[in-house]
This record gives sequence, C-alpha cells and structure tokens, in this order.
Amino acid sequence: MPVRQEGPRGFEMDDPRLQEGEIPRPTFSTFVLSLSTSVLLHLGLVTEQGEQSGERPEANLPLARHSIEILEVLREKTRGNLDPDEEKLLSEILHDLHMRYVEANKAGQ
Repeated sequence: MPVRQEGPRGFEMDDPRLQEGEIPRPTFSTFVLSLSTSVLLHLGLVTEQGEQSGERPEANLPLARHSIEILEVLREKTRGNLDPDEEKLLSEILHDLHMRYVEANKAGQ
C-alpha cells in the first residue's frame, strides 16, 4: 500500500510486501511524511481521513507553522546523517509546505 503526499510533487513510497490495510514499517521517510500530513491537515488541505476535501476545512495556521518548524529542526539535527534520498525528500517536502503555508497565510488575510 503506497504512502502518498498529495500535491504537485506527489511523493509516494510503495512497499510491495505490504498487505492491504497493513501499516508500513517506520522509516525516516514515513516519519517525515507523517509530519507533513499534519501540516496539510492544519492548513485545511486534507481531511483527517487523508483525502482532499471538497469543502476546505478551517485552517489552523499557528499549528501548521509549528509542524513546519518541527521539520526544520529535524533537518538541522540530522544534517550530514541522511542518505541522499532522505535529504532530498525532506528538502522537497519542506519547500512544498513553505509554499502552501505562504499561500494559506495570504488567503487568510
């Protein structure tokens, strides 16, 4: 079952060994994707079920910013200890989330 980050970049990790409904093994990538999903939830871009919503739920920008800052701390504390794919994933997710946060912040003003 693939783990998917919705959006223009659409990160996806697929583990063919997983059976339907099985939870993926915790990895650095699944941890980062989990945190990024929290940001999307706080930005009102997905529902708690992880689906893009037809009607946009209310955003909580302070919580979204806090979750982005957690990812920034994670990037700083793991600098030099990640493999290239993990580093790229974290960098691209942070860029995407920063852009979405700025967009949501503009829309809320």
